[in-house]
Amino acid sequence: MNAAQPASLRRRILYATPEMADFVKTGGLGEVSAALPRALRAHYDVRVLIPGYREVRAAFPEIPVVARLDGLAGIPPCDLGLVEAADGLRIYVLLSPDLYERDGTPYGDAGGDFSDNDLRFARLSLAAADLARGADPDWAADLLHLHDWQAALAPAFLAWRGARLPTVLTIHNLAYQGLFPRDAMHRLGVPDAAFQVDGCEFYGQLSFLKAGIFYASHVTTVSETYAREIQTPEMGCGLDGLLRVRAGQGRLAGILNGIDESWDPRTDPHLALPFEVDDWKGKRANAEAVRRAFGLALSRGPLFAIVSRLVHQKGIDLSLQAAEQIVAEGGQLVVIGQGEARFEDGLRGLGRRHPEAVGVHVGFEEARARQMFAGSDFLLMPSRFEPCGLAQMYAQRFGSLPIVRRTGGLADTVEDGVTGFTFSDPSPAGLGGAVRRALDTFGQKKRLNAMRRRAMAADFGWDRAAENYATLYTRAIGNSLALRWRAA
Repeated sequence: MNAAQPASLRRRILYATPEMADFVKTGGLGEVSAALPRALRAHYDVRVLIPGYREVRAAFPEIPVVARLDGLAGIPPCDLGLVEAADGLRIYVLLSPDLYERDGTPYGDAGGDFSDNDLRFARLSLAAADLARGADPDWAADLLHLHDWQAALAPAFLAWRGARLPTVLTIHNLAYQGLFPRDAMHRLGVPDAAFQVDGCEFYGQLSFLKAGIFYASHVTTVSETYAREIQTPEMGCGLDGLLRVRAGQGRLAGILNGIDESWDPRTDPHLALPFEVDDWKGKRANAEAVRRAFGLALSRGPLFAIVSRLVHQKGIDLSLQAAEQIVAEGGQLVVIGQGEARFEDGLRGLGRRHPEAVGVHVGFEEARARQMFAGSDFLLMPSRFEPCGLAQMYAQRFGSLPIVRRTGGLADTVEDGVTGFTFSDPSPAGLGGAVRRALDTFGQKKRLNAMRRRAMAADFGWDRAAENYATLYTRAIGNSLALRWRAA
């Protein structure tokens, strides 16, 4: 990437996202929304827009208001705050307590999704469009980068108002589309003419994500393989036809996510003992600490880990069956995550049957997860689909070899027999064969350590992704300027 430009010449990029790891995250989206803007700060004037959740308000008890945003139809007006992170990154905060200051996740509570999520995230999308049109008198975006369905109405709001501004929509998981009943469109200010196949209609429902895919200047996904997969009926979630059209226009691309420098076993403060390549005694020290933390018997056998949401997509049912094979072969398994009750209960039952070999923690703790990456020999990640995945990158950085299905970002980041083990068929036999190969490799220390070295040396930093996004931004902004010139 070229050297940084003077601040006065840098293009202004607004990232609109429902999550940011600084405050709240449910998965990779929050990590990316925190890391990508920072990776591009030297080359652009970047700002992030997020809802004012309780976690954000707790981090910034006093938030200066820089603008008052108008409402639209049933979308309420709200104040717009501006804060600055410790490293100087500027963050816009939507100040609407009734919409955002709630218990639970950003999307729901124990009772399920919030019933007004259409209003909550239409408010986020509308705010992004307003910021592009000068809602803050001191700053206006040259390009909007929108993340997932929760911000995907922004390109549509711009189009419905006749505004020509380049927009990039990143799909982190096509399975989550923001679907709402048709009658929601009137309280969201969606024009009747937009409710059609070439618009935001999806099998009789209003789809935030389809609107974004249709109206955005460019669409990206978080790995090259996933960008190809979602153009197929099997993986396209009903949107494969539109995605093939966008790909044919040269407007769909896969850009692999990265991970930041905190994922370094030499410096991570959460580890029992820092270690580096070839310091396998240091890695064993972390394995022993993990075993103690989970109440397992001390062992010289292989230690497997699962760090995941406990849902069908992640192949937890397959992992449950593979766990019996692992235990029978003298291995151990530690699990951290939460999700579907059937999988939480199944894993707890597994732990009760094998108390010295299986440890389960339902929930999530960042420090414990990092210790598991550092201490484990193998990471189980047999996802049925995986847009990108970050856990397999974290694991490799810490010398834990991933066992993954060959799909999405897993196919793009794990080299079979070199940095991990891959399989194709999402079945007990498919995963079982890969586990068998991992167990055999554990008994071949020279090969095991060679694979660890290759995994730890893999480059998963943000530089390559930042370069690809910068190229895309340049293209999108250039095309937009050309359109404005022709219109004038």
